[in-house]
Amino acid sequence: QVQLVESGGGLVQAGGSLKLSCAASGRLVKIVTINNMSWYSQAPGKQRELVASLSNSGRTNYADSVKGRFTISRDNTKNTVYLQMNSLKPEDTAVYYCNADDIAYYDRGTYKRDYNYWGQGTQVTVSS
Repeated sequence: QVQLVESGGGLVQAGGSLKLSCAASGRLVKIVTINNMSWYSQAPGKQRELVASLSNSGRTNYADSVKGRFTISRDNTKNTVYLQMNSLKPEDTAVYYCNADDIAYYDRGTYKRDYNYWGQGTQVTVSS
């Protein structure tokens, strides 16, 4: 079973920066490829929405609200996706979730392919 572990959230003043990380791993698991890795945000009382995504081929997609401020990147050697968040605004305050979709891996030697894994979420709070 693959797990996603996020880190890097916290409290920052408006205009500041944070960098989120999300690492995919599993006990006795060897990940082969992860097709798509994304970050979503969910503010209180609102639906979860896409912030940014990055495919294994390098194709990116950003929400209009973060274009020019956030950058998604990944290190496939570490099965890790990052979200560099600059010029943060109070409206960026939310729980940020990592998503990994279409994962090919070996679980104790057995080849598997799973979809739509979620991390536990990390809180980002931007004060005005």
